[in-house]
Amino acid sequence: MELWYYMQKFTTFIVNLMKQEKLFASQGGPIILAQIENEYGYYESGYGDAGKRYAMWAASMAVSQNIGVPWIMCQQFDAPDTVIDTCNSFYCDQFKPLSPKKPKIWTENWPGWFKTFGERDPHRPPEDVAYSVARFFQKGGSVQNYYMYHGGTNFGRTAGGPFITTSYDYDAPIDEYGLPRFPKWGHLKDLHRAIKLCEHALLNSEPIHISLGPSQEADVYTDSSGACAAFISNGDDKNDKTIEFRNVSYHLPAWSVSILPDCKNVVFNTAKVRAQTTIVEMVPEDLQPPAASPTKGVTTLKWEVFVEKPGIWGEADFIKNVFVDHINTTKDTTDYLWYTTSIFVNENEEFLKKGSNPVLHIESMGHAVHAFVNQELEGSASGNGTHSPFKFKKPISLKAGKNEIALLSMTLGLATAGAFYEWRGAGPTSVKIEGFNNGTIDISSYAWTYKIGLQGEHLGLYKADGLDNVTWLSTSEPPKKQPLTWYKVMVDPPLGNEPVALDMIHMGKGLAWLNGEEIGRYWPIKSSIHDECVKECDYRGKFLPNKCRTGCGEPTQRWYHVPRSWFKPSGNVLVIFEEKGGDPTKIKFSRRKISGVCALVAEDYPSVESWLESANDNKTKTSAYLKCPESTRISTIKFASFGTPTGTCGSYSKGDCHDPNSTSVVEKLCLNKNECAIELSGGNFSEGLCPTATKKLAVEAVCS
Repeated sequence: MELWYYMQKFTTFIVNLMKQEKLFASQGGPIILAQIENEYGYYESGYGDAGKRYAMWAASMAVSQNIGVPWIMCQQFDAPDTVIDTCNSFYCDQFKPLSPKKPKIWTENWPGWFKTFGERDPHRPPEDVAYSVARFFQKGGSVQNYYMYHGGTNFGRTAGGPFITTSYDYDAPIDEYGLPRFPKWGHLKDLHRAIKLCEHALLNSEPIHISLGPSQEADVYTDSSGACAAFISNGDDKNDKTIEFRNVSYHLPAWSVSILPDCKNVVFNTAKVRAQTTIVEMVPEDLQPPAASPTKGVTTLKWEVFVEKPGIWGEADFIKNVFVDHINTTKDTTDYLWYTTSIFVNENEEFLKKGSNPVLHIESMGHAVHAFVNQELEGSASGNGTHSPFKFKKPISLKAGKNEIALLSMTLGLATAGAFYEWRGAGPTSVKIEGFNNGTIDISSYAWTYKIGLQGEHLGLYKADGLDNVTWLSTSEPPKKQPLTWYKVMVDPPLGNEPVALDMIHMGKGLAWLNGEEIGRYWPIKSSIHDECVKECDYRGKFLPNKCRTGCGEPTQRWYHVPRSWFKPSGNVLVIFEEKGGDPTKIKFSRRKISGVCALVAEDYPSVESWLESANDNKTKTSAYLKCPESTRISTIKFASFGTPTGTCGSYSKGDCHDPNSTSVVEKLCLNKNECAIELSGGNFSEGLCPTATKKLAVEAVCS
């Protein structure tokens, strides 16, 4: 088939690029696995027998490339013996490859989830991510990979979905700005160190399973050299358990795994997070005019404005008495397609005499629309991340005589998966106006004039060589709540070296560029205040994307990442296209800053460091660790309590048991240092304090 030909041509092209650079492990390079297709098994049945034939052909074609490393197919439930079938999921401990000769590989462990415009923020607790990884290696896993480990940004129009946000942060261990997300990053780092301690036993033996209770079990790895490593787990999602393993009692929190690299001492438990937590702020910065500009000394910004005409500009692309599919027409060269027609209103219409308004009805396959009548924006509507089609219903103002109806149809990314997803359309399918003397008029079959894209896009107003293609209106007071408006302003970069974002909370919807680089789609649409959100997430139990959502009633995405590398030292050109109206004077940059760090550690929290130091004598020591960003120091201890403190970072409080010397001890060890360790024993705190309680240390510190 022709499509298969292009698939093979593309695959061969990529493989040859890798071979030329000697990147495969068989050539001494770093690539140890290669993947063909992705999660095709979910959709194969939609194509019937042809789907099966394609999957088998794709595997055969890939293997024929002779790259010298194994090929894998993710979620391919009928993968042939020549490739390795792998797992993508939140949990893969129960996954078994199709053949016992194949290694157990987890290609996508999802440590978070993506966001869609209008939805709440998804979060996956670090305890659960660690639990899933530990369980995987407990049950014989060979390779585990995170998707995503480093969050990203869908710059330009690259976000798919549709409706996936410009941010693809994914609640990943490293955020889209390149900063470690604590405590998730630190907790997984501790997990990786613990698993590494077990590597000799893991690589040289198969696990021996031991049942320890209805939801409790151990898997033990031993080899001929005497190495021994064990994973003991409690799959009960509500109750902690104490179990007996090799004649020793171990306490297991609910939904947790303990790792014993010597089959005796616990160095890590997935539910006990020793890693610090960071306090991250988005510090607002007003847009600053160029310091080296001719207007040096003038603090007001010089804005330039260009307003587009709703509807057809220039020559029409074509006219049809039927609605065309939006995506098939624009070929994804733009988000925008104008559908424009006109309707004549007789002066005898009752709604004109009564001063009432007829009602415009639009049905659309998606993704969004702005409706203009006689050059005025009458309203907007959109689908959402779970259902692209939508209906628009709103009273509109019509006059006697000719009236122009202009619909700006918009896409918000292309579909990324599914059988026949190339056939998923967009754009209006029905337009009617209710309220005429003769009832409702269907104008769907009227002559519709089409124009692909915006005038400003065609003129390249966001590019250096296109900025002078129109006459801009210069002003220090740019118009507000003005639809279809291009704004241009010269700015200097924010001070410092922290990552930068553009704060668009006071804008409507549109696109943004800096120095010709497209920041992406912005749309600070809010999630519903009636959605279900949590203040604290219970890590216990199976995770699903809706389990631990936050941000109800808040914008899905307020800040938009602008890489520091895009800025020049001065005179940066910021261009905004606003679709429906906002307040550009309130646009700000924000610096993503770690302003503080916290730690909450209990006496019974195991650690790899203390186990290594104790030389296996089972006299492990527990410490809390704090570290500020490079070039900053711990300047203030806002809270410190050794005893039974409660709460979370930013809201700790003292418990019934509290060592009054807690603050002075922590200050002595940590003040004016970039990092510090506070041992919970060793004479730092009162020895006889609350003898029956498992004591904790909670600390909140300021970094500056």
